[in-house]
Amino acid sequence: MTVTTPPDPLNFFWFIPTYGDGTYLGSETQQRPPEFGYFREVAQAVDRLGFGGVLLPTGQACEESWVTASGLATVTEKLKFLVALRPGVVQPAYAARQTAALDRLSNGRLLLNVVVGGNPVELAGDGVFLPHDQRYEQAAEFLRIWSGLVSGERVDFSGKHYRIEKGRLDFPPVQNPPPLYFGGSSEAGIDLAAEQCELYLTWGEPLEAVAGKIAAARSRAAARGRKLRFGIRLHFIVRETEAEAWAAADKLISRISDEQIEIAYKRFTQQMDSVGQRRMAELHGGRRDKLLVAPNLWAGVGLVRGGAGTALVGTPAQVAERLREYQALGIDTVIGSGYPHLEESYRVAELLFPELGINVARRGVSRAIQNEFGVDETARKLASAS
Repeated sequence: MTVTTPPDPLNFFWFIPTYGDGTYLGSETQQRPPEFGYFREVAQAVDRLGFGGVLLPTGQACEESWVTASGLATVTEKLKFLVALRPGVVQPAYAARQTAALDRLSNGRLLLNVVVGGNPVELAGDGVFLPHDQRYEQAAEFLRIWSGLVSGERVDFSGKHYRIEKGRLDFPPVQNPPPLYFGGSSEAGIDLAAEQCELYLTWGEPLEAVAGKIAAARSRAAARGRKLRFGIRLHFIVRETEAEAWAAADKLISRISDEQIEIAYKRFTQQMDSVGQRRMAELHGGRRDKLLVAPNLWAGVGLVRGGAGTALVGTPAQVAERLREYQALGIDTVIGSGYPHLEESYRVAELLFPELGINVARRGVSRAIQNEFGVDETARKLASAS
């Protein structure tokens, strides 16, 4: 008899909505502004619920991720913080000092998300004017310098984009070094991940597309004598019944106008040079009638949201089955989100985590009395004895 060993539970992260949050996409109704007090609520909730970490986005429309993570690290206990490392926007030596300081402040809870950027208009506002592939060339030099410094090396480097003489880091990080995560669908992006990163992230695409990206990244890493881990970035709409889940999905985009969809689609396909963003936009083509792109994989979020644009929609069992399919391809980490992020974090933890075998230590008290939440096993035994 063949005994199948169940896969290890997924590492499940959540998201801090540093650009704001709300109930409806494309609408100012029931919006939640990007305030630190709300970020703290979300971070403390997911820390308590058993999520392993949170991603903090980066960009002109977001509160600064390093400053926000520094504040959240002081009000959480176990939560890890996946913070953007921006080659080209900051100098590698300065980024190394930031890394060491935040890693020490959080007692080793820092992770780095390498973000090269895919919007030339926004990058120009940050003073970055390099074309797509040259940005990845610059990022490779940046990471070689950064990695040397945070690993305790004395760094001398002379390249096309950077020159460093006698670089050093006097205050080392707790981790040696903190792990590098990276998401990019272009050839240049996959090469960068294969060469220097620990975990390669993909946005949520159909299984065949994700399998192809994983195979390419794994092969290129192996050619360099390296191994990569893999993760996926997805939104979640999980409800007790399938009908409830799809009703929630429809409600989320019910106030988006056709004009908003058209403007967003043009921005994604004409203004941006991100291969990953183009792949997201091509899933739906700017059309409301093409949103179901694979079983339970819905592209509605991507009608107006840049970056990750797909959600897994369904019952806990359905969504868990889809995640296990991704896990079979090699995915070991999920970075999730949902609208609003506070409420959806509870739904994911309470409905989906049990299906995924994610064991969460929850605070509670043992009650031997009946109350409005039912009768626990202890009370049943006492009632039988009496």
